[in-house]
Amino acid sequence: MGLRDDLERFREVGEQRREDLADFIQYGDLGQSRPGEIKIPVKIVSLPEFEYDQRDQGGVGQGEDGTPDTGQPVGQPQPQPGDDDGEDGEPGEDGGDHEYYEMDPEEFAAELDEELGLDLDPKGKTVVEEKEGPFTDLTRTGPNSTLDFERMFKEGLKRKLAMDFDEEFLRELCKVADIEPRDVFVWARGENLPVSMAWIEEAYADIPDDERGKWASIEEVEATVERESVQQKIRREGIKHVPFRREDERYRHPEIIEEKEKNVVVVNIRDVSGSMREKKRELVERTFTPLDWYLQGKYDNAEFVYIAHDADAWAVDRDEFFGIRSGGGTKISSAYELAAELLEDYPWADWNRYVFAAGDSENSSNDTEERVVPMMEGIPANLHAYVETQPSGNAINATHAEELERHFGTDADDVAVAYVNDESDVTDAIYEILSTEGTANE
Repeated sequence: MGLRDDLERFREVGEQRREDLADFIQYGDLGQSRPGEIKIPVKIVSLPEFEYDQRDQGGVGQGEDGTPDTGQPVGQPQPQPGDDDGEDGEPGEDGGDHEYYEMDPEEFAAELDEELGLDLDPKGKTVVEEKEGPFTDLTRTGPNSTLDFERMFKEGLKRKLAMDFDEEFLRELCKVADIEPRDVFVWARGENLPVSMAWIEEAYADIPDDERGKWASIEEVEATVERESVQQKIRREGIKHVPFRREDERYRHPEIIEEKEKNVVVVNIRDVSGSMREKKRELVERTFTPLDWYLQGKYDNAEFVYIAHDADAWAVDRDEFFGIRSGGGTKISSAYELAAELLEDYPWADWNRYVFAAGDSENSSNDTEERVVPMMEGIPANLHAYVETQPSGNAINATHAEELERHFGTDADDVAVAYVNDESDVTDAIYEILSTEGTANE
């Protein structure tokens, strides 16, 4: 194994030793990443390299020009140009670089699917292109070059199998003593033979007089003459004639395939009232940030809307969303009123929608039942989700999440409620949310 192979092996080890994705989401520093570039810390693995030791110049024992002779002490190494990392030997002040494994949102989404056992398959809504696919559609008219001859042959062959019968056997029946054409016809119908009365009458008339009365009964003919099935007849004679009809003709046309762009708008709502202290805000960020990355990786075009609210609601940018704090009260419905207004720019017919809200479940009296629930039901979305963050356990008046669960139930296919009391709950909450959305998309 050469040095190049060693280097590749060390790089592989470095990637394998990056922080576990679930641990990174729960406990890692999410702030080092940007929306399109997720940075996951790597446990450092130093790559092997050769280094030239500038102190080792010349050899000992040359005995010329002041160079010590063999056995003489050489003293301390002297500083060389470029070795001055700081005056008086003091350590430098520049910090070292941290190592990160960088992944884009698509890779992040794929790994999170594998990590949590998810299988979200986003649906495209906006048609961006129509193109011809395989020739799978059939019509009754078209150019001869597109005639589906194989299908037409099969239809004719099925007709032949349904219409053909053992003619020689029926002619033998016509030779039974005292039999009439009507008797032969009745017997043939009892055997499900597709023969007409006219054919039997013609065959009966063609029997020579000296052959009439050859058989004493139909039973004697059945016992003596071997019957031949249509399949046996075709194998013996081959297909001399296949009864094609105009109605069997079908012409192949290309299937029109619609290429659809997968667009999504994600509305993130956060309670910024006085009760939302630092730990609660951190849990909101730790839950919502991976959700944003995941959906960005799943969709062709992802847009994000951020709404902060106390008793009132207002739109903010992403940085403000996770850092802002207010001293006001709480009225969650104000955020949904603003969300409904902002979503008018993202028609449900063209956009997938996610409405994620988070807070400590404290809300003004009756606001959840009288305002929030009807608005959630009135805003079309792939998924509505609420994340309760209560690090110290539920407060007495923190009932919003429980009220949503009572109304929508725990098996709703477009509403998810998750509880995050500490970092260890984050991945479970993300799974609860995204697995619910997966059910809604089936």
